[in-house]
Amino acid sequence: MNADERRSFDSLTERVLGAIFEVANTLGAGFIEKVHERALLKELSICGIKAVSQASFPVTYKGEYVGEYYADILVENVLVVELKCVECLAREHTAQCLNYLRASGKSLCLLVNFRRPLNGSEWSTVFSPLIQSVRHLRNRTFLKN
Repeated sequence: MNADERRSFDSLTERVLGAIFEVANTLGAGFIEKVHERALLKELSICGIKAVSQASFPVTYKGEYVGEYYADILVENVLVVELKCVECLAREHTAQCLNYLRASGKSLCLLVNFRRPLNGSEWSTVFSPLIQSVRHLRNRTFLKN
């Protein structure tokens, strides 16, 4: 991903987070996940952002199709959004996002919990392992002998 693509991707992520906060602040907590999903799709549309719900990704095993994985929302065909309405986000939610990224070939998933009342919502970014490795290498200091 070049610098221009990265800026565009970061801008999209910020706009999606703005839509998430708008939905959270408008609806509040307490609704089921599907209500938040529909409200977020509406807000993304109002913002001029293309998104589809229940985006399916084929899963293969040793080159053979074995099933489908469905993400809550796919934004602009590049950003996966997984919605939850749970007491708190857990490792299995992060694992679910990593599986979406693996199945879809996308690099970023926003994991959002609408259960908590907030000044926004509880959310986390989940990067594909390849992106995490690259970021780790970029942040390391290499010593010269």
